Amino acid sequence: MLKIENLHAEIDGKPILKGLTLSLNAGEIHAIMGPNGAGKSTLAYTLGGRPGYEVTGGTVDFNGADLLDMAPHERAAAGLFLGFQYPVEIPGVSNVQFLREALNAQRRGRGEPALSGAEFLRVARTQADALGLAQDMLKRAVNVGFSGGEKKRAEMVQMGIIDPRLAILDETDSGLDIDALRVVGDGINRIMRKPDKAVLLITHYQRLLDYVKPDFVHVLSAGRIVRSGGPELALELEREGYRDIAA
Repeated sequence: MLKIENLHAEIDGKPILKGLTLSLNAGEIHAIMGPNGAGKSTLAYTLGGRPGYEVTGGTVDFNGADLLDMAPHERAAAGLFLGFQYPVEIPGVSNVQFLREALNAQRRGRGEPALSGAEFLRVARTQADALGLAQDMLKRAVNVGFSGGEKKRAEMVQMGIIDPRLAILDETDSGLDIDALRVVGDGINRIMRKPDKAVLLITHYQRLLDYVKPDFVHVLSAGRIVRSGGPELALELEREGYRDIAA
């Protein structure tokens, strides 16, 4: 589904990714772990097409298409979802407005008919109920006044509505208490653990991986994947840290 070959990227002329190679197949969940400054968020933003992240080398194939040749909205329409460590607030725009426009924009990009207001509300309510997000939260401005846990639940609702093929989740566990972590983990499993989908889960800690069991764990250090393994690698990192691996 996703094949990254020798990817180099920089920010403001500073190289961050320095020859990263990684492949994800459909049906797989991959966790990326590593110390601060390793390039984890840069990888997520580069794949998502965020402005300011310049690719200077390498290739990224997404379901047979050149991901790097697509605009951000084209990547989204092709099935890529990017979850942020710190979801942004959008004053004056309700969650219902935002999510309906996002979904229908992607449907139009794929040549599918837009959902009516009633059709969309049925989808939105189903996803909100599954994540324990109160219905009145859908009427509020996007993330304005939301707690950290509410923002992450709202983002999972968005992911459920969009129903992507590949989810890149950048430190989704950041700022979550135990209960919210369980809800978000269950949401990821419910939405994305399917034979035709894949997840790239970026995290500092093992704790999210107690709920979302990865098939593979990779250590990112100084812009490269320096070690890969199974779920046991995350437990080793939790015990021993990154110092020896990242050296």
